[in-house]
Amino acid sequence: MTEPTISQLQPMPDDWRRALAVVAHPDDLEYGCAAAVAAWTDAGREVSYVLATRGEAGIDTLEPARCAPLRELEQRASAAVVGVSDVAFLDHRDGVIEYGPALRRDIAAEIRRHRPELVITLNHRDTWGGTAWNTPDHVAVGRAVLDAAGDAGNRWIFPELTEQGLEPWDGVRWVAVAGSSAPTHAADATAGLERAVRSLLEHRTYIEALTDEDPETYARTLLTGFAEETGKRFAGVQAVAFELFPR
Repeated sequence: MTEPTISQLQPMPDDWRRALAVVAHPDDLEYGCAAAVAAWTDAGREVSYVLATRGEAGIDTLEPARCAPLRELEQRASAAVVGVSDVAFLDHRDGVIEYGPALRRDIAAEIRRHRPELVITLNHRDTWGGTAWNTPDHVAVGRAVLDAAGDAGNRWIFPELTEQGLEPWDGVRWVAVAGSSAPTHAADATAGLERAVRSLLEHRTYIEALTDEDPETYARTLLTGFAEETGKRFAGVQAVAFELFPR
């Protein structure tokens, strides 16, 4: 089924103070929406990151026991570039994340802990733009985030969280999906784009394993291209696109 295309993207809401970004792997946010995060933290908003895995299966030349701590360090450094200091890892297994109650519970717990108005995740659909197959981890985490936004506000779902002192939070107003093939909104990336490039460059070990291209050239070309393409539907302004699900 083809998703509808919106010719002009609407500005992202700005009447919020706290956001929580939940994705599968280190670097998911840097490929997706770090420029928007930089602008938001500049404006005094609180943004926290939660990673389902430590990306331990992401580099063929590094065994998971060595890869995980390295990618964690790179993710923390990457987040700091765009003003995010709160980074947590759920320790699900990279490559084999299972969608289901356990994942939803872990994410609902983080939503209750952080009490965000905006929750951010990555493309949960089977493909990227109908052409490239998505990974099972992205699909599982994206779907679980959309569900956990509701779970977090229902005291009768995962009552053990209340017993742990995590009271229900029904204050999530939107879930924003980066990398969606059916975006509805966008955030101006102009002020944050340079830091987004630097943020992605902190994942140097991963990038060097991924491509023979100069890492800075690779990061700058990729992110600038994304931002300019989105800008064609956002008054010509470099931007980051999101599919916004109001709650």
